[in-house]
Amino acid sequence: MEQINGPLQMEHALLFTFLEVSSDCKFKDQLHCLQSQQIMLYQGSDDDELQTDGNRSGHFRNGELGLAPANEEVIRIIAAQLAEIGDQFDREIQERVVNGLVQHFMNENLSNEEITRQMSRAVRELIRAIPSDMDQEKAMLVLAMVLTKKIVNTVPALLRRVFNTTVNYMNQQFHNYIVEMLGE
Repeated sequence: MEQINGPLQMEHALLFTFLEVSSDCKFKDQLHCLQSQQIMLYQGSDDDELQTDGNRSGHFRNGELGLAPANEEVIRIIAAQLAEIGDQFDREIQERVVNGLVQHFMNENLSNEEITRQMSRAVRELIRAIPSDMDQEKAMLVLAMVLTKKIVNTVPALLRRVFNTTVNYMNQQFHNYIVEMLGE
């Protein structure tokens, strides 16, 4: 599993909070269990390293991501705004797209890279089909997070794999945009 420090920390926090505040998220209990499992994992390997920039590595603190309280609040506000947009997009996403991605995630023979490519393809396909006057990067980010919610609503057992894949996808495709959006 990917460590939640450095660049993945923001993506993890944003996706977790987006799902937590989203309407019709049917797997909130499992989401909190996933968060708890990851907290235990990282506390077990927590050596509180000092990074070269003088900051502590990104670890969990009291059950939360090791973000400064101001950053946590900014992430919560932005995630809520993105969740509102996601609710609008949600109705436009066809069931066949979600079911296709579910099949890819269920196929244990597919690598994470291949599944990430499939998710990216689905997001690009959807962005052309959903009329939006917003920034394309923001729309694609929201679509990826809504797809995550819809996939896990369909098959809750896929939460860990879908969540981690989406965090990595967000990091690869939208990291700079997320940093800018959060004012980091």
